Amino acid sequence: MIDLFTAATPNGHKISIALEELALPYQMHALRLSAHEQKQPWFLAINPNGRIPAIIDRSADDFAVFESGAILLYLAEKTGQLMPSDAKGRSLVIQWLMFQMGGIGPMMGQANVFFRYFPEKIQPAIDRYQGESKRLFRVLDGRLKDHEFLAGDYSIADIANWAWVRTHRWSGVDIDDLPHLQRWRDQIRLRPAVQKGITMPPSAIDRDADDEQAQRFAAEALQMVEFGQSRHTGD
Repeated sequence: MIDLFTAATPNGHKISIALEELALPYQMHALRLSAHEQKQPWFLAINPNGRIPAIIDRSADDFAVFESGAILLYLAEKTGQLMPSDAKGRSLVIQWLMFQMGGIGPMMGQANVFFRYFPEKIQPAIDRYQGESKRLFRVLDGRLKDHEFLAGDYSIADIANWAWVRTHRWSGVDIDDLPHLQRWRDQIRLRPAVQKGITMPPSAIDRDADDEQAQRFAAEALQMVEFGQSRHTGD
């Protein structure tokens, strides 16, 4: 049994999608980030960085793993699924996983902060992070032009990148001119495990929306940003 400590963010949904794909039994514990539950001592004992997601593998002497990329690697290696076993294939998956961890996530996260959450619009910052997110999307689109998935067969690299790319509108970045990225996004969205994974837990808002509910969510997120605890600036 896996205990999953999570919230409805791209990084959180990476792990629920992977657990669903792997058909591993898990119990979900949704943390209230606005109440700073992720900073409580009991959770810091699991993840000293005080961020979601984190897991405890009850079948492996209560082994705790934090950082979403590390969790994906752990689950893939534990099950022998969603990542090849040969050195080159494994490296290729890890390269595209690190591409998300070091690029897509942080850049989209900062785009979220400046485009959605800060009350004042600092246009150079918005342009910077939206532009870099779009550049990274073009890299993905180029890769997907001649490849069905990012690293051979469907893998944890696809899960990690997809969980962020699907929220591109919330970051204010369009992909209308990236047909290969759109094809990949839509193809992965059809997977039953993915459809279930993005509801574990469900998002508080529709990230494509711009209504009062979205405005309340943005205001709450701003409070977390001001305390240095936003779950939208990376992992």
